[in-house]
Amino acid sequence: MLRLDGVSVEIAGAPVLRRVSLAVPPGGRVALIGRNGAGKTTTLRTLMGLLAPSSGEVALDGKPCTALPAHHRARLGIGYAPEERKLFGAFTVRENMLLPAQVLGLPGSEITRRLEAVYSLLPELRDFAPRRAAGLSGGQGKMVALGRALMVGTRAVLLDEPFQGLAPALALRYAEALGRLRSALPDVAILITESSPDLLRSLVDSTFVIERGEIAAA
Repeated sequence: MLRLDGVSVEIAGAPVLRRVSLAVPPGGRVALIGRNGAGKTTTLRTLMGLLAPSSGEVALDGKPCTALPAHHRARLGIGYAPEERKLFGAFTVRENMLLPAQVLGLPGSEITRRLEAVYSLLPELRDFAPRRAAGLSGGQGKMVALGRALMVGTRAVLLDEPFQGLAPALALRYAEALGRLRSALPDVAILITESSPDLLRSLVDSTFVIERGEIAAA
């Protein structure tokens, strides 16, 4: 289980999250819904270790990881697909997806196994594999960011506004890919942020609403 317990975060001295508590169980699909600026991205960045809370605790499977940096959390099996994708434009799609697993020092055989598993879930990425990331559309880049997160997200995957800016056809393909994750990765916890709950109704088990840095409803 991936959990935030009473977490508060400040950025440049201004409070952004206020005593946020939520949990995503193994195999759970949870949505975090809120307007722009409500604290959704900050919540994911805190879970990933990219921001440090001023109070509260982050835990994975009951073990505190609040003090662990982001690369240690990736080693624990947490994958993160940021809203802005953060791909290396000069790298190929394949190189972008392999990078986090290589940085973690995974054996070559395990990297190959994980890459093939990603291709089975997102078959279009096999077609994109030799292309430079700089030549991808925004929607294609979102797919690559999802594949990259799955390369290390063996226990939890964090998806930040995955449908933002997608054309309807690409949004449908992305939703279909998320649907396949349930059967392919039944034990992986997935937390998805979005501005509109309508996009996620058929994909998640439960929803949290965040307003002004606080959980307003669950």
